[in-house]
Amino acid sequence: MTQQPTEADASTVTGPVFEDEDWQIFRGDGRQHRARIPDAPPWRRFADAEGELAPGGETPPHYVIDRADTDVVNAAIHLRRPLLVTGHPGTGKSSLAAAIAYELELGPVLHWPVNSRSTLQEALYRYDAIGRLQESSLPGASKATPPDIGSFLRLGPVGTALVPTPRPRVLLVDELDKGDVDLPNDLLTVFEEGSFEIPELSRLRDEQSVVDVLTADRHQRARVRRGMVRCTQFPLVVITSNGERDFPPAFRRRCLPLHLGDPDRTRLRKIITGHLGPDALADADDLVGKFLEQRAVGELATDQLLNAVFLRNGGARLATDGLLGTVLHRLNADR
Repeated sequence: MTQQPTEADASTVTGPVFEDEDWQIFRGDGRQHRARIPDAPPWRRFADAEGELAPGGETPPHYVIDRADTDVVNAAIHLRRPLLVTGHPGTGKSSLAAAIAYELELGPVLHWPVNSRSTLQEALYRYDAIGRLQESSLPGASKATPPDIGSFLRLGPVGTALVPTPRPRVLLVDELDKGDVDLPNDLLTVFEEGSFEIPELSRLRDEQSVVDVLTADRHQRARVRRGMVRCTQFPLVVITSNGERDFPPAFRRRCLPLHLGDPDRTRLRKIITGHLGPDALADADDLVGKFLEQRAVGELATDQLLNAVFLRNGGARLATDGLLGTVLHRLNADR
């Protein structure tokens, strides 16, 4: 017969003992402890306590790119043509826009993440007509002077990118292939003209022909005259695609294609150094080798390798059949 533990025995029961005790923040023993939460990886830091952008939160410290690829980027800058960037997940398609904006000091990237419900209208501007009507109905509101329309009209990322500026902005149109089949052609029309009309403003009386509207930039406005937004410097546009759908020939003709291939061992080492510093390479060769081995048989993203190196530097034991297998999980396992 198995002897049941007594109350005295239960009081001496302890939780599991971990060899990497310092790394184990959550221990799964049900005992509360005010553990120190370590700093997040550089690529997962967003804002400080005041809500301002954290250093490194907008772009990685170094973006590793081949010379042939930089030639294509420079050609797009000179020609003011959109870059159509393809490649496997994790090859740096979206990060390229941040790298361009950071290196050329062009301000924050204007980001438009596209999905199946996205429309060009929302990317250009949104008008809150109901909100304006509600404010005009508040007690004390002037019946003769309606609320400022500019406070209820906000330019989207594409609309903000076309605001007249001394230097071009960087616009990221992320995963355009997920959008509606007509969206590329709709976007092409705006890109070819470099302008668009806001009918809600163009219908105003002459004395209201100049309106300061909200933009996609925090706490900033842009001046719109007679309802027309027309750029003086065409933005540097980065369009990413995962190859889920082909684009019309007319759209492709006006873009410069750039395919970002999977990084080799040398480039992976440079990426690790750029994100985590040279000391991180000291104990990362086996992880790079395992990553390349796994990538040869299944799709992996480069940031999975960075996650593994970061965890090891933090004290985690990465066994091939344990946590490392979880971190380096195949992205196309279901296919």
